[in-house]
Formats: sequence, structure tokens, C-alpha cells
Amino acid sequence: MITGLWRWRGNPLRRATDALEAWVALSALLAMLLVAPLVGAAVGASSSAALNRAVQVQHDSRHRVQATVDKISGHYRVDPDPETSSHQDTGARVQADWQAPDGTWQHGSVASGRAHPQVGEAFTLWVDDQGRPVAPPMASGTAGVHAALAGIGAAGLTVGLIEGLRRLAVWSMLRRRYAQWDTEWAKAGPDWGRTGTGS
Repeated sequence: MITGLWRWRGNPLRRATDALEAWVALSALLAMLLVAPLVGAAVGASSSAALNRAVQVQHDSRHRVQATVDKISGHYRVDPDPETSSHQDTGARVQADWQAPDGTWQHGSVASGRAHPQVGEAFTLWVDDQGRPVAPPMASGTAGVHAALAGIGAAGLTVGLIEGLRRLAVWSMLRRRYAQWDTEWAKAGPDWGRTGTGS
């Protein structure tokens, strides 16, 4: 881009559109280097703040309790995604008893997080304020990873948008250039190759 500007510097064959194309390319490069990181940082910071608020709400409204296996249901489930799986949503399902944060006793079918639980065995269960089983709260590290990915994605989309605008501008200049060539050829075409025509 910069070499393109230098190449057209003082060149007698340079057209106005040649220099303009080089300036458009240079402007796009500078925008990619300056604007895209700022957009990515802003989106990442915004996402991080929102996710950290959500994590705090989850930690405030979800409670870890001890449940006791009452009966084995026999079902087994494995979640292959380490981001979404936990000890609570994998393993054999059991009928269990647990005490809710308000002191009432609850009974229900839950995932034990263990492949071979035994009747009477205790395991950890996450529940909401009413004692209903819920997923564990999101870890702060996971929220940070998601925020970083959002920022990187926003920066990448910004770069793509800038490149798309650059290509659109160059395409528009090329169309205008071809239209000018057609007009000039239409004027010179009938006299092409004839001597003494004054063309």
C-alpha cells in the first residue's frame, strides 16, 4: 500500500484514480490497525462486565448442598463438552434427598456426578433459593474466556467490514475508470490507425 503510493509518486503515467486507490488502501490499513483493536477492546470490556455481573448473580442465588442417594435410577449420561459438563449433570441419575437453603427437605431425581453411586452415599448438589437443582454457577475464568473471544470476534468483524468497504471503493473506481475508457475509445475508435485524421 505504501509502496503503491511511492510507485505513483511523480510518475507521468499516474492517473488520479491510481493515487486514490493507493490512499484508500493505506487508509484501510490504518483503520484495521487502529480501529479494529479499539472495537475489540470495547466489546471485550463490555462483555466482561456483563458476564461478571451474571457470574455474581449466579453465585449469590445458587447454593451448594449435600444430597444423599436414596435410590439408583440406573441412567448414565456423559457430556463431552468440558465447558458445559460438571459433576452435577453427568453420571448415574439417582433419587436423592437434600435440604434446601430455607431449611425444608427436598426429594427428587438428579444426576449424581458419579458413575457408580451407592445408596446412602453423599454427593454435592447445586440448588437455587427454593431448593430446586440447578447447574453450578459459571466460573470467573470461563466468563473471562468468553469475554476475550467476544472481543477477538468483534475485532475480526471490524477488519472484515473495513476490507469490504475498501473493496467496494476500489470496485467503484474501476467501474468509473472502465466507463471513461469506453467513452474515450468511442471517440478515438473510428479514426484508429488512420494517418492524417488529426486524432
